[in-house]
Amino acid sequence: MSDWITALDGRHNSEDRVDFDTSDQARQALEATAVTPLVHLGVLDVIGPGAGKFLQGQTSAQVDLANGDFAPPTCFCTPKGRMLANAQLLRIAPDHYRLIMHRGLIETLRDHLKKFAPFYKSELKVRDDLALIGLIGREAHALAEVRFDTVPPAVWHQASHDAVQLLAHPGLQPRLLACLPATTAREVFSGLVPQAMPVGNAIWCLHDIQAGLAWLTPRHEDALLPQMINWEALGGISFKKGCYTGQEVVARAHFRGQVKKRLIRAQLEGDRVPALGTPLLDENGKSQGEVLAAEMDAYGQPEILAVASTREGLGPLSVGGQPAKLLKLPYSIERLDPESLA
Repeated sequence: MSDWITALDGRHNSEDRVDFDTSDQARQALEATAVTPLVHLGVLDVIGPGAGKFLQGQTSAQVDLANGDFAPPTCFCTPKGRMLANAQLLRIAPDHYRLIMHRGLIETLRDHLKKFAPFYKSELKVRDDLALIGLIGREAHALAEVRFDTVPPAVWHQASHDAVQLLAHPGLQPRLLACLPATTAREVFSGLVPQAMPVGNAIWCLHDIQAGLAWLTPRHEDALLPQMINWEALGGISFKKGCYTGQEVVARAHFRGQVKKRLIRAQLEGDRVPALGTPLLDENGKSQGEVLAAEMDAYGQPEILAVASTREGLGPLSVGGQPAKLLKLPYSIERLDPESLA
């Protein structure tokens, strides 16, 4: 756990979770602006004269679109099209790119990519010296503009000022992510608290669920096609770029309609948050999918994202003995070209 996190007052820490003594955090985050340390996410930098060309051959994004303004969602796959990680891709400087993803996948992705990096005169750096802070709520943009002296960007875009990158993520409420030096993180966080309620990062993860946005964790590494988490519906796959690792399988699944599982959102009728990988069962007790993300919502019930069979007529579903009520996703399951977002 980073020093700036352990120095915060009123927090309870685990390896990838921070919580505060604030009561009813999910409910209060609906009504007020909230701030949270995003300790479940981390940063991997790709630096070198061939960094752009290197990434172009490895990632689902059209790397040229990452221009310091647009910061596209992307993913890295095996030759069989299974995801090793999904991430947001930033351009920091002409030969300097940055990936933000689940912290549990950073070292494994680095070890995978570093086999090829020397051929492009590039290096990969795990940035433990950087911190990530999230702002949620209707005043998030105004607060960020004052605190970071920059106009907040549109969703999946970035704005930079000095050593800070500000990113906007999709959600039912405005959400901003600030990437900044860890040496200044405690001061920045404390400066935000008078105008924003401190909450645990579970609240940010809940808003990811409600946005239908799944970040791969070690539990599902090398297991899912990008389309199984609706990644092309979020602009995370460019079907207009050239080859990259896994591209043939990903493209075939798209153009032949061979995706047999999709990301769904549901609320469970119970009070137990299921573990990642818990089966989604039909009325006959047969598994029709499994949980990718789960958090308690503002009404004291678990909300989940699960990868489930696309077969019609599944009937009643449950997770861990808790009936599942399917909820609408906030986007259509249709291809969204990142070129149209840039």
